[in-house]
Amino acid sequence: MFENLSERLEKSFKILKGQGHISEINIAETLKDVRRALLDADVNYKIAKTFTDTVKEKSLGQDVLNAVKPSQMMIKIVHDELAELMGGQSTDLNLKGNPTIILIAGLQGSGKTTFSGKLANYLKSKKQKHPLLVACDVYRPAAIEQLRILGEQINVPVYTEIDSKDPVKIAKNAIKQAKKDGQNLVIVDTAGRLAIDEEMMNEIAAINKEIEPHETLFVVDSMTGQDAVNTAKEFNDRLDFDGVVLTKLDGDTRGGAALSIRSVVNKPIKFIGSGEKMEAIDVFHPERMADRILGMGDVVSLVERAQEQYDQEAARKLSKKIAKNQFDFNDFVAQIAQIKKMGNLKDLAGMIPGMGKLMNKVDVDDDAFKGIEAIIQSMTPEERENPQVLNGSRRKRIANGSGNDIQEVNRLIKQFDETKKMMKMMKDGKGMAGLMSKMQGMR
Repeated sequence: MFENLSERLEKSFKILKGQGHISEINIAETLKDVRRALLDADVNYKIAKTFTDTVKEKSLGQDVLNAVKPSQMMIKIVHDELAELMGGQSTDLNLKGNPTIILIAGLQGSGKTTFSGKLANYLKSKKQKHPLLVACDVYRPAAIEQLRILGEQINVPVYTEIDSKDPVKIAKNAIKQAKKDGQNLVIVDTAGRLAIDEEMMNEIAAINKEIEPHETLFVVDSMTGQDAVNTAKEFNDRLDFDGVVLTKLDGDTRGGAALSIRSVVNKPIKFIGSGEKMEAIDVFHPERMADRILGMGDVVSLVERAQEQYDQEAARKLSKKIAKNQFDFNDFVAQIAQIKKMGNLKDLAGMIPGMGKLMNKVDVDDDAFKGIEAIIQSMTPEERENPQVLNGSRRKRIANGSGNDIQEVNRLIKQFDETKKMMKMMKDGKGMAGLMSKMQGMR
C-alpha cells in the first residue's frame, strides 16, 4: 500500500538535504517532485496543486530551528497536510438506535458483502453488538450465498428472502425480525452494478428512504484510484452518505482514492479493509496513515492489534511455563496462531518504523507459517510437550509426515531451542543486556 508514493516522496525530500534553510528557490524543485508523486499516485490534479501550494506557504513561513534540518521540517509539514487532506482525525460510527441500522452501498466488486461481514464481526467483538446481516442483493444469488457463508464464519444470523425481488420489502422485514429477536444492529448489504445506472440509484435511494439508516457507508475499491473518487461523488449527490470505506488496500493500489476522496465528497473515511479475513478491518486514522505513507510505520495500530489478541489468563500461564523452562511446541504454535490473527504479515511488518521500505522488496507469503505448522502437527503429543525426546529417528519420521526435508525439521528445532533460551533469559531478569549478549554469541 502506497509503496510507490512513499518512495517518490522520500526522493523529493532528499533534494533539501544539505541545505541550510528553506527558501523559495530550493523548495520549488522539492514541491514539483512532490506534486508529480501525488499525480502518479492518481491524486486529482487540483487537489495535488492545492496541497503543494499549502505546503509551500507553510514552509516559507517557518523558522527552521538549528536542531532541525530543512528536510525534517518539510517532512513534518507534509505529514500534517497529508493527515489534514485525509480528514485530520478519525470519525466514529453513529450507533444510536435500537436497532442501529447501517446501510452498505457501492458498485459491484467493490467488496461490499465481505465488508458487511467484517463490520458485523468488528461491532460484535468490539462494541458487544448483536448484529443481523441482511441480504438485499436480489440480482446475484452468489451474493446471498456469500453473505450466508460469512455469517456462519462469524456466528451472525443472516436474513434472506430467496423468492423475493423487492429489496425495500426485504430490508423492512429484516428490521422487524431484528426487533422481534432482540438484535440491536442491522447491516443491510445492497446490490451493486458494474457501473452507475439510474435503476440502481433509484433502488438504493428507495431503500435509504424507507429504512432511514443511522449510518450509510459507501464502499469503494481503492485499486480503482480516481475512478473510485468520481463514483463516490455521484453516489453522494444522490444518497448523501455518512462515510467511506476503502477496501483492498493490500492490493496494488497507488493511494489516490485515500488521498482525494475526502476533499471531493467532504465525507470522512471511516474504515479500511485489507485481505479476506474477517479480522482484516481497521478504523481509519488519517495521522497514522500519513505516518505510513512517509515510511514512519504505525506502531500504535500494531500495538492495538496485538492487544486485541492478548489473553491475560493465557499470558499468565505462559509466563509460568517459561519461568519453569516448560515452554513447548504447543505454546510455540499457539503464539504463531495469535500472530496470524493480527492480519497480513507484510502489512504488520510495514507498521514497524523503517520496515515499510524493506518489505517492498520482499514477497511475504501469508502462508509463511504453514511449513512450521505442518512439522509441529506431525509430532506426537508427547513430542510436542517434551521436545527433548526428538532423536534422529523421530525427526526423520516427522520430516516424512510433514513433507519436509530432515534439514527443515532440524532447523525448526534449533530455532525453537534458541527462542526458548531467550524467553527464559528475559524472564530471569537478565533483560536486554543478557539477550543481546546471547544473540552475539549466536553469530
